[in-house]
Amino acid sequence: MNGYVYILQSEKNGRYYIGSTNDPVRRLQQHVAGQVAATRNKGLWKRVALIEFPSPTLAKKAEYHLKRQKNRRATEEAIAGNSGCSPI
Repeated sequence: MNGYVYILQSEKNGRYYIGSTNDPVRRLQQHVAGQVAATRNKGLWKRVALIEFPSPTLAKKAEYHLKRQKNRRATEEAIAGNSGCSPI
């Protein structure tokens, strides 16, 4: 089973949200429906990046690495595909 790191952007304020899942379609629907506490009431979300990994474990590690950067530039590089967040 593959894993995915996804990056969402709020259309309300431009902020990013980084997450991982094994079902990106279902997860995006949950965010848009307001079923995720971290993104609820922060506007409409659109997916701006989806990075596939061979396993959910690797995706979770990449998510953690990207979140640890706490850097908008690192997030935007991941969106552009120029980061160390690529599959190993």
